[in-house]
Amino acid sequence: MSKLVLTVDDHEDIRKLIRLTLEFQDYDVIEACNGEEGLALARMRRPDLVLLDVLMPGMSGLEVSRAMAEDPELSSIPVVMLSALEQNTDVSAGYAAGARAYLGKPFSPSDLVDVIECLIGDQD
Repeated sequence: MSKLVLTVDDHEDIRKLIRLTLEFQDYDVIEACNGEEGLALARMRRPDLVLLDVLMPGMSGLEVSRAMAEDPELSSIPVVMLSALEQNTDVSAGYAAGARAYLGKPFSPSDLVDVIECLIGDQD
């Protein structure tokens, strides 16, 4: 059975790269272009994993991750932060907001798949 991954990023080209990479690995992918839409989709579809851009207009990825962590129905869904912000304080903020992994942009497709496999590859 395919795993469902939600990608939340305001850049269409990054969402497309992620979708093509993950669909090649037999993941189902749904996309949101901002934090509000991403949180709504997470509540509606209950993905197996969420990929969150940190910097987005409106609700940031950190805010989405915190909202998910505080919601008992979403708190078990692994969150992976994707960001060009790679200072120790940025990475720490991502983990403090509930992320289980943090990938700096640009990231390699193989690194992305490795992180996802590590977090949800063996789930039923």
